[in-house]
Amino acid sequence: MERVTLSKISRTFSLVLAFIYTPIAKGVIALGNLITPDKGFQWGLFTNENELRELMDHAHNRGLVESDEHEMIHNVFDLGDTLVRELMVPRTDMVWMERDKTLRQGLSLALRSGYSRIPVTGENIDQIIGIAYVKDLAKRALDHHEAETTEKVEQHLRPAVFVPENKEAADLLKEMQRDQIHLAIVVDEYGGTAGIITIEDIIEEIVGEIADEYDDGVEEFVWLTEDKARAKANLHMEDLADELKIKIDEAEFEGIDSIGGLMAQKLGRVPIAGSTINLHGFSITSERPVGRRRRISSVIIERLEAKGEDENE
Repeated sequence: MERVTLSKISRTFSLVLAFIYTPIAKGVIALGNLITPDKGFQWGLFTNENELRELMDHAHNRGLVESDEHEMIHNVFDLGDTLVRELMVPRTDMVWMERDKTLRQGLSLALRSGYSRIPVTGENIDQIIGIAYVKDLAKRALDHHEAETTEKVEQHLRPAVFVPENKEAADLLKEMQRDQIHLAIVVDEYGGTAGIITIEDIIEEIVGEIADEYDDGVEEFVWLTEDKARAKANLHMEDLADELKIKIDEAEFEGIDSIGGLMAQKLGRVPIAGSTINLHGFSITSERPVGRRRRISSVIIERLEAKGEDENE
């Protein structure tokens, strides 16, 4: 989707919220009658959503509303038909931590993953006991240095908010704004963790994907030295094998398409910056995350023999 500036997002989103949360002012009706002289709205208010959509379409056709703004306004109405499960980050892509991690371990995970709020689990990922805020952990560690290694993350949690996966996204947005909630745990019909959703996930559905300022465009695969290369995390496994001149067993990688998928399968969780696996004589290490969802975009691949020689020097 087309990238938009923050100023345009702010201006357009304010217009959108006005349509959702306030009555349509008489001045807007007058404008509607002015630009649609053949179809006035004498009753003063739009009687249904389609009439407002028609007005926006007509204004767009006459050049009064820009294309991206026109699309955003329509996205707002579409949000009413969108369910939370369509926008959430699925559990397979979630970053989480166990309750018994120390403050130092929790802060390390936050710094490597790039997230400021991380769900904390009990027995397993289906038992979310709260949300760890990086600012809470950092403040405690700064005020009491010994707490960094002696206190557990579970001692500094905020309550988690749970929402059903079939809830309408528009209703959730209103609730998150009203209650000042930034992150919610999405549960399935059996009460298990289906994923997480943030208020940014919902807003992004309206304004489109917000590009990361540091996303500098990584090549699919490039050799940096004779024994070291960088590749995109979504590079297909067959292409990786061709570049590294290795043979892979299709049965071994059944259901895995990309390097990122391979790392997640071997690690048992979403890879974060610094995560490493070995593959046929090569080490694969994930680099920094990019984008609002902090996904790993690239990996560093090193020949293990060469890496060992460098470490011994």
